[in-house]
Amino acid sequence: MSLLRCVTVLIAMLGGMGNVLAQEFPQVFEHRYGTTTLEARPERVVTLTFSGQDHYLAVGVTPVGTRDWYGNFPNAAWPWAQEALGDGQPVLFKDISYEQIAALEPDVIEGIGSGMTEEQYVELSKIAPTIAAEAQYTDYSTPWSVRARTVGRIVGEADKADAIVSALEQRFADVAASHPDWAELEAAVAFNVTEFGVYRSIDTRAQILGQLGFKTPAAIDAAGDEGAFWVPLSEEQMALIDTDLVVWIVGAGDPARIAAMPMREHLAAVEQGREVVADFLLSGAFSFATPLSLNYMLDRLVPLIEVAVDGDNSTVVETSAAAGLLD
Repeated sequence: MSLLRCVTVLIAMLGGMGNVLAQEFPQVFEHRYGTTTLEARPERVVTLTFSGQDHYLAVGVTPVGTRDWYGNFPNAAWPWAQEALGDGQPVLFKDISYEQIAALEPDVIEGIGSGMTEEQYVELSKIAPTIAAEAQYTDYSTPWSVRARTVGRIVGEADKADAIVSALEQRFADVAASHPDWAELEAAVAFNVTEFGVYRSIDTRAQILGQLGFKTPAAIDAAGDEGAFWVPLSEEQMALIDTDLVVWIVGAGDPARIAAMPMREHLAAVEQGREVVADFLLSGAFSFATPLSLNYMLDRLVPLIEVAVDGDNSTVVETSAAAGLLD
């Protein structure tokens, strides 16, 4: 039985056990703006976190309102989340609108990865108990596993969330163990969508490569402002990303922007075929970093990395060729 199938069976078993495994309330959440207590299991959840809906759907809860990040999918559900959403139709919003959120009459507002300011937190707390990121993390550096477990606790599904996270963490560990050489390599996760930049080690995408064994170069971390999750670069700084593996996040951008960068041709990573282009869906799964997207991401990303770092310049990374980077 595959790992994904095992996780599915385990989730079904946990769901069938109902209240037996659900944790007790009240639940207390310490975060950067103070302490929030949930006296009872919330029925109406609003998530302001970019990609937040996925975390709730993974434990069988559909938010009444969710942040619509990007992708233009119906109900903000990317392919890996559509089955879990089913016929759910959460209200979507691009920005934090107090009026729109209040109209949903939420029992809790969660914004762990939302960029919520303290002023916004104060105003949102007048509507419903509001939960922000923990103090030790920046706006967007909360690890995916922490986000998933916190969401599980918010909705009374801590055990289910923990089982899902543990299974995924085991899959990461298994991939890393089967590629011990990756632990000796450095990797850069870069992008050129509206501008050129690279993610620092506190970013979720860099953290994910870290779980596979790769290290973010200290020079990349040193180049950014403290607390920033990415570093803006000029083409003259291209050498900063010349690592053992370069993963390009395309997102909703045009990969032709990457191919058109003259200085890129001077990278050893280019000459030796050590680039991986994460196309639209793979970039989304990578950036969402949720219990629903990560299995899709691993299924697609690991084989691409294997080709990129195999030491054979003649092997072709499929997505890099499709993006025109090998022309």
